[in-house]
Parts: sequence; structure tokens; C-alpha cells
Amino acid sequence: MGSRPPVAAFRAAISVTLLVALGFQIVDKLTHNDMIWGEYLSFFTIQSSFIAAGVMAWGASLAMRSPADTTFYTAVRMSVVTYAVVTAGVYNGLLRNLPPEGYQGLQWPGELMHVWVPAAILLDWLLSRGRARLGWTALRVVIAYPILWLVYIFVRGAVTAWYPYPFLEPETGLLSISLYVVGIAAFILGIAAIAIALTRRRVNSA
Repeated sequence: MGSRPPVAAFRAAISVTLLVALGFQIVDKLTHNDMIWGEYLSFFTIQSSFIAAGVMAWGASLAMRSPADTTFYTAVRMSVVTYAVVTAGVYNGLLRNLPPEGYQGLQWPGELMHVWVPAAILLDWLLSRGRARLGWTALRVVIAYPILWLVYIFVRGAVTAWYPYPFLEPETGLLSISLYVVGIAAFILGIAAIAIALTRRRVNSA
């Protein structure tokens, strides 16, 4: 069998769902004069959602043309899976119950990006055929973007005094920020290590 139509359809659906959620959220913010582009596009959730939409569309194209994913794509997809799981974990564990500030807007796009789409991306990783075997050096791929994002946030924050998440604000103290950063980094690497281990346990081929 030279292609994987069910895998392609599922990945395409994830990509479209993310783009729809992002589109409605952007339109809602613009309509209510609540859009500050520099801040909106600085959120890890927003950036990783755009990345995930592109990677899932790419994966859908691969699944329509090939019985197996390339090693490079599998490494990138593993990173997206990790970011999705971490986004869901951090949001639901640290941010969901924070007191609301300002205009709240539509709630369902956020629920999709923080709960349901991460679950779908994880399901794709666990069940889709054609996953390549990854080496442990793939951990370097998954940690690269969060490091760059964190550097960007602290540089931008030093200029604008705005930070996307409360646990990164200087007022919380250097020790608190460091503990959160180290903890989330460990979470990222831990999820990525589990994802890599799954590819090494057996090659998920067509």
C-alpha cells in the first residue's frame, strides 16, 4: 500500500481545525479592538499552534504520497507532539484557573488549542502508521525552539515590560522563574524522551 489516506485525512483535519480556531480568535480580537499583534504572536500556544498546523498539513501530504514518514519529518512531528502535550499540561495545570483580565472573547478556540487539538496530535503520534525510528539526538531538535522562544520573550520583555505568562514576570523573583523554566524544560525533555522511546521500541511501518 503506497499511501495512508486515513492518516492524511486525520492530519489534515487537525491542521484545518487549528487554522479555524486561530482565525476565529484573531477576528474576534480585531472586532472588539483587543488585538495587539506583538503580544498575541508572542504566546507559546499561538506560535506552536501555527507550527503544528503547518507540520500536520505537511504530514498529510506525506501520508498521501508515501507508506512511511521520513526521519526528519518524524523528528519535527515529535517536537510538535511534545509542544502540544506541554501546552495542554501547563495551561490546565497552571493557567486555567487564573483570574480573567480584560476582554475574554470566544472561549472555544482556546479550548481547542489547549485541550482537544493536543489530544488529537498525541493520538496521531500513537496510532498513525509510518513513524520512523528516532535516535536520542532528536532531543536537540525538540528543545531548540523553546530555548529560542524563551530568549525572545525575555529580550522583548526587557524592552516592553510585558510577559505572556505570569510565572515569567520579573516580579515573581528570579528563583521562582528559574524553577518554572527548569521544571517546564524537564517536562519537555521527558515527554520528548517518551515519544522517542516509542519509535525505538518498534518501527511503526506500513
